[in-house]
Amino acid sequence: MGWDEWEQLKADSGDRGSSRMQLNEAPSEKGGGGGQGDLRADRQDLAAVGDSAFKLFEDLGRYGRDAWSSSQSAAKDLKTQEFELGGALDTVQERWEKSLTTLLDACAHISNHMDFTKKAHAGDEYHIASTVSSIATLDKGFDEGKKR
Repeated sequence: MGWDEWEQLKADSGDRGSSRMQLNEAPSEKGGGGGQGDLRADRQDLAAVGDSAFKLFEDLGRYGRDAWSSSQSAAKDLKTQEFELGGALDTVQERWEKSLTTLLDACAHISNHMDFTKKAHAGDEYHIASTVSSIATLDKGFDEGKKR
């Protein structure tokens, strides 16, 4: 951007009557900065995500290996009969097991993290509430001092 262009932008801004600059923030609906953001998660949201991850973990753990023994048996039989499909089926089963284990680990991690996050937010809320109530008590003491 050249100097002349900068000067023109400043002049145009002055013509619009706004001398305020706004950085890194969307315009507030109320006309001022510092509005409430739209990114939030409450305990119910976190609990729902954690519960879903835990249920998926349980179901995958319970049913994700149902075909393992029959697949291994079929792969062994096919290999014995010298069909290349036996090796391929064995490879598919190994990849399924690896993917299933990865997904189970991810579900457990998500569930545990949501539980941790819920507890951390509860602790933060307690800390903030106690700090704010301490300030209110302190302010009350100052107000009582003014009455004398």
